[in-house]
Amino acid sequence: MKAIGINQSSSIDSLESIQEFELSKPEPRRHDLLVKVIGVSVNPVDVGVRKSVRTSLKAPKIIGWDAVGVVQNIGDKVTLFKPGDKVFYAGSFKRPGCNSEFHLVDERIVGHAPKNITDAEIAAMPLTSLTAWESLFEKLPININNTKENSEKVILIINGSGGVGSIATQLAKIAGLNVISTASKPETIKWTKAHGADMVVNHHKNLIDEVHLLGYQYVDYILELNNIDQHWNEMSQLIKPDGNIVSITENKKPINLKTLTRKRVNFAWEWMFSKSYYSIDNSISQKEILDKVAEYLDSGKIKSTVTKELSPINAENIRKAHQAVESGHMMGKVVITNNE
Repeated sequence: MKAIGINQSSSIDSLESIQEFELSKPEPRRHDLLVKVIGVSVNPVDVGVRKSVRTSLKAPKIIGWDAVGVVQNIGDKVTLFKPGDKVFYAGSFKRPGCNSEFHLVDERIVGHAPKNITDAEIAAMPLTSLTAWESLFEKLPININNTKENSEKVILIINGSGGVGSIATQLAKIAGLNVISTASKPETIKWTKAHGADMVVNHHKNLIDEVHLLGYQYVDYILELNNIDQHWNEMSQLIKPDGNIVSITENKKPINLKTLTRKRVNFAWEWMFSKSYYSIDNSISQKEILDKVAEYLDSGKIKSTVTKELSPINAENIRKAHQAVESGHMMGKVVITNNE
């Protein structure tokens, strides 16, 4: 089968940075689905993994953590899917990525694909939806069904116009929350408002002053999606006593948790790969989340964040997608499909 990946350190402008390889078609075992991939998207994690390669690898590393495809074959323990089912998923960080003609993935972290939207719209959604959902409803934790109580609560989403933020704002509104999103440019302000933000503040300014100008001394929840080092002190001051903060970005210097002590604030990290990486017992919750996201997409409760589609899936287009994400100016998601 054809696969696309990396085997050495190169600038994304180099043809050597991402290459095509011929590999043996894998065989599904136990809970594995063998999926024929028809669409993928590129996330910051793809760029990060590619840049982490410092020397030539003994074997090519296939990357890619967003896919839509059709089940071709199943392992002997599979009970949730059958050949011919259309699926979408983000996969596992411990296994080869989905930038390949065929891909193995555990059925317990796979959702049934939406039926009423395009392959490109589907491929844009798994990783960001899982991250947003787990951040909001598992780690903060907000009850999505308690809309009356949530209507009296405020969440600050830092980087609301990004991939995860664009989904989080939509899900937060379904839960009934009042959403303050951060954005700094006219186009990103327009984008985050279109995806559910009630109010927008500029993360390039002092967020404390920005939020206070809206009339809020504190906020009940903070979802940090951009730069925890930059925003830690602002979050510490803006969070309400007994409030909750979740971050998906890693700190590069020590963060001072003592700033949360007097307020009894809860702080947590979110990494959507944790469940599959550590074989956590509740990893099947990711299937349940993706099935719910598919339902919301089909009903129009949330909308896909794809803004750019390339075709077909090949090394050239994967490189172009990496360039777009790496530029830091990407709004929404870039997707590569095999649709003509």
